[in-house]
Order: sequence, then structure tokens, then C-alpha cells
Amino acid sequence: MQPPHEGIPRGIPLHWSWATKPRLGNTDPGTFTAMTAWGQLYEASEGNPATNTRVQIKNIKAYYLSKKDKKWHILQSSVRVEGSAYRENFVGDINKPANIRYEPDGSISVKAGNGYNFHFWPPGRASINPIDVMGMFTTVEARLVVDDFNKPDDRFKARYVLSEGGDYWFNLNTRWKNWATNKDFGIGKFKYVTTKWQAFNVITLPKDQIRRNPPPI
Repeated sequence: MQPPHEGIPRGIPLHWSWATKPRLGNTDPGTFTAMTAWGQLYEASEGNPATNTRVQIKNIKAYYLSKKDKKWHILQSSVRVEGSAYRENFVGDINKPANIRYEPDGSISVKAGNGYNFHFWPPGRASINPIDVMGMFTTVEARLVVDDFNKPDDRFKARYVLSEGGDYWFNLNTRWKNWATNKDFGIGKFKYVTTKWQAFNVITLPKDQIRRNPPPI
């Protein structure tokens, strides 16, 4: 949560607090009683010359660290994510169906670009006891895959970056109302997606508490 991003997401104003590095949000859930993990996939700011590459995404999970027993408890776990293509700067909450392909293992792969990202989350939110939340941790896995196997593999050209995050919500069913009903607890480091599976994470604890209570990564 401290080093800068590996790559800058395209279309994000550089004065935004998460444009160049991870940041913590509202780590105290207050009176909010639900949460969800989420992630966001962007083309990198330098451009993405690959045209035959997709990003496969799977295994999104969320955990909370209990104040009561000092243990991590799982809140969400899903092989498949769902989401939409949003304008890169999220202006007006404008979104459209994403370019999704369903993969044999139950996951999906997507493309992003032309002014749109891919903003995703697991199916459904999870309930929390706000007074028992000491910390939150969310994680997802991603890698580059070929789009059309009848065309040249250009994954070596791909410049996609992905970040993991999470939100608190007022309850399980409330709708989005311009940040009145939800608040993020953190936006993790953007890393380049590669041909190998890797985890993308966000955690709300400081370093000393992470050492004492390492998440189930």
C-alpha cells in the first residue's frame, strides 16, 4: 500500500488521490453494515498496442480481521466476477456492457479500452458487524490470455494495469447514490497484468499490524 503504482491507468486525472499510488479510504465502517470487494482494469497511460490479448480474472475474495478474536474471516469468495465497462474517469457513472468471454474454469476474460475500463466485483455484497472490523483485505487473480487463437499472439505487447479495492455499503441492498450509500476503504496498487497468474490486493492495516496478523494470502 506504500510504493507507487507500476503503471498509471489511462484517462485518470493525475491529481486524483489514487492516480499514481495506492491509498486508504474510510477504513472505519461506522454504521455501514455491508461490504464488497471490487477491482478495476485499465489500459496503461502509455497506450496498449496489443489487439489480440484479453485479461482473465478469477478468485475474488474478501476477508475481515475481527477485533474480538484477532482472526481473519472470509466474507466473499467467487471464481467468477461480474461488472461493466465504465468511462475511465467514471464521469456521470456512465457504463455499458463489457467485452466478456466466459472461460472453461468458470472465470471470465475481458478487454478494456477506447475510453472505458472494466470495473468488477463478486456477485452480491456481504454483511459485516461494523463494530468488530479491525481491518479489511481483498484479493483477486489475473493474467493475460490470447483473444483469437487464429491470430498472432501479441501478449508481449499488452499494457494492462489492474488494481483491487473494496467498499463499505449502508446495507446489502441499497443503491448507489453519489457516494451517500457507500464509501471505499482502500484502492490498491496498480500492477501490470502479465502472462502468469498473480494476486492483486488491498489491505487497510498498517505494517506493524500486518506483521502481527498476516492475511490469508
